[in-house]
Amino acid sequence: MPENNTARTPFPAASLLGYPRIGRRRELKKAVEAYWAGTIDAAALDAAAKDIQLTIAKRLQELGLTEAAAVPGTFSYYDQVLDATAHLGAVPARFGNLLNAEGQLDIYGYFTLARGTKEQQPLEMTKWFDTNYHYLVPEIGPETNFTLASNRIVEEFEFALANGIETRPYIVGPVTYLLLSKASDDAPAGFAPLSRLEDVLPVYVQLLEKLAAAGAGWIQLDEPALVVDQDTPAAEIEAAVARAYEVLTATAARPQILVSTPYGALDGQLGTLAATNIDALHIDAFKGAVPSAAALAALGDKTLVAGVVDGHNIWRNDLAVSAAKLDELKAAAGKLAVSTSTSTQHVPHDVTEEGQLSDELRSWLAFADQKAFEVRTLASYLADPASAKAAIDEASAVIAARAAANGVYRTDVRARTGALTAADFSRSDYAVREAAQEEALHLPPLPTTTIGSFPQTSEIRSARARNNKGDLTNEQYGQLMKDEIKRVVELQEELGYDVLVHGEPERNDMVQYFAENLEGFDVTVHGWVQSYGSRCTRPSILWGDVTRSAPITVAWAEYAQSLTNKPMKGMLTGPVTILAWSFVRDDQPLGETANQVGLALRDEIADLEAAGIKVIQVDEPALRELLPLRKADHAAYLKWSVDSFRLATAGAADATQIHTHLCYSEFGVIIDAIDGLDADVTSIEAARSRMEVVHDLESHGFGRGVGPGVYDIHSPRVPGEAEVTELLATAVKHVPSRQLWVNPDCGLKTRGYAETEESLRNLVKATKTVRAGLLQAAK
Repeated sequence: MPENNTARTPFPAASLLGYPRIGRRRELKKAVEAYWAGTIDAAALDAAAKDIQLTIAKRLQELGLTEAAAVPGTFSYYDQVLDATAHLGAVPARFGNLLNAEGQLDIYGYFTLARGTKEQQPLEMTKWFDTNYHYLVPEIGPETNFTLASNRIVEEFEFALANGIETRPYIVGPVTYLLLSKASDDAPAGFAPLSRLEDVLPVYVQLLEKLAAAGAGWIQLDEPALVVDQDTPAAEIEAAVARAYEVLTATAARPQILVSTPYGALDGQLGTLAATNIDALHIDAFKGAVPSAAALAALGDKTLVAGVVDGHNIWRNDLAVSAAKLDELKAAAGKLAVSTSTSTQHVPHDVTEEGQLSDELRSWLAFADQKAFEVRTLASYLADPASAKAAIDEASAVIAARAAANGVYRTDVRARTGALTAADFSRSDYAVREAAQEEALHLPPLPTTTIGSFPQTSEIRSARARNNKGDLTNEQYGQLMKDEIKRVVELQEELGYDVLVHGEPERNDMVQYFAENLEGFDVTVHGWVQSYGSRCTRPSILWGDVTRSAPITVAWAEYAQSLTNKPMKGMLTGPVTILAWSFVRDDQPLGETANQVGLALRDEIADLEAAGIKVIQVDEPALRELLPLRKADHAAYLKWSVDSFRLATAGAADATQIHTHLCYSEFGVIIDAIDGLDADVTSIEAARSRMEVVHDLESHGFGRGVGPGVYDIHSPRVPGEAEVTELLATAVKHVPSRQLWVNPDCGLKTRGYAETEESLRNLVKATKTVRAGLLQAAK
């Protein structure tokens, strides 16, 4: 058995799998963006990061996580997968040599991979399992050189230790890292990144040895890819897991190894990990079923870390149910500890800061700090059930009161969803709609549009804040928003766009805006969570039955349409995305909640049509996000998710063109569902993946309008006219030109006006070039 400090540091009885890392007041966001803007240097950024790390570590100790290694060291400047890429030195050849003279990937190189350069697009971005977090996809090929190119994890551990706190360092595990990677552009056909496992493992070994030398008692290796049905054969993954942890546990001097498997049931790979010499295994016992006694017995003297507190949603834990699970686990497992099902990076910091919420609603909720209390309570239950009785009884009483609370169940809403028939989910045949829309809209080949939002300037944000404080009247605020809408419409007219948008200056967020105008929702003030990089969102709280009492978007769309003769898009957020990007109630099937939201949107669409809006976009960027991780569960999810969109849109007239939008997903997996939405036009992220989606569209025979994005808005770089022309030329090769639309990847809210105008101008120029080529070819 290798030296691993087993006797010195048993696994803590209570710990979180991870903690929000952006800062309680988004301090890291502000520091990172200041570094990007050049107003602080790398040293100042490092100082800000250390302050955030220490603040988090001290807060977790205040919450009672005081045992050695109870505090997770899950800090990241941008993304945990990018962190692993940095430590492995896996820089794609297209970026050249980003390693500095010491062979390290410094902070400049790190952010270059995330944000790209003028010449090179950044790493592709996609969803992290079934969350609204995004990660940067590694590019691995036969030529990728792996070397320990970062010492940051070690330095972060040493910094915390020097301040009296022993943290538990964390990195994405080797099998998950390679399974989440994509083959580099230069890789031969059929190349699988997992084939590079033997080359990756020595770098992990080096990291383990450095951490051991620094005094680390434990390291956490996340392997969530093991809870997903992969395209890679299960036997290959099993062999990779066995080999990886054979090598890592045989390291001469290493910390003890915790392998965590969040986001679902581990199932078949539990036995594989049990047969290795790892020291502790975390399972998601909240979402996944409790493993059999035989499977648990195979763990031997390993510590089983039971994730019985939901790290992914904000509802108060049913401590009685969790205690029963722990009793079942304790009967079969030798050593047992308590944790969260996932990192709590997916929830806000502290519900006690939300004083604007009612006492009743706050009592139903548990943010990250409250989850720490729940984990501690359950750990104390394991040691002495009587010590937790009062807390368990209180939780049970609150959960019962929530079920009976006013607004949670509304008979009028249930009567409407209960009366739905098949006819409520279907429109006319597409051929009929296409003809009616051509007559109504008169659009050119390759029509141009944008996805919806335009840059939200500091002036817009300031006006919204002043209006919220009462320093700006509603009339003054409304006029400022109208001025911005007029500016956006005039800009699109000048640029030559075909279907316009009003820019959405009045909207704080594409989900929160609707949550604030629908019954059954509440919103937070400080409930920020990280979406990707420095981008944060405040998910709304969907706690009750949903209904719409008045039009939401109609007045803004009607005003914008009055400014132009070109079609103006009405902009709505779809039911699945509203659910996915909210903290949605957990006390009924998601399909019922989705239909309630779908009916509210159906009413909004009817009012937009009555106001003269002929094009309406219902965004569903999160359609792929909620897809269950196990294939056996896909059909049921896709049925209710697609149905809720169709319910929202099926009441539209044939001449009303319904658009939808999807972004940052692996679309080939759900191409049938995308087709099933039956939207007249679907815009899809495609720029970072260099039009990868058009192959899926071609092989599927997708027959309606589609706009694969040609401008990546998640990076500050401006795509040149030639780049956009090349992307469009690729699209035309695989999708009939009569179906193609031209648009950015996503909304422009996060960008600045200078880069946006230049990019959109290049988009129009490229479209004209490709249109001319099509006309010439047709002669």
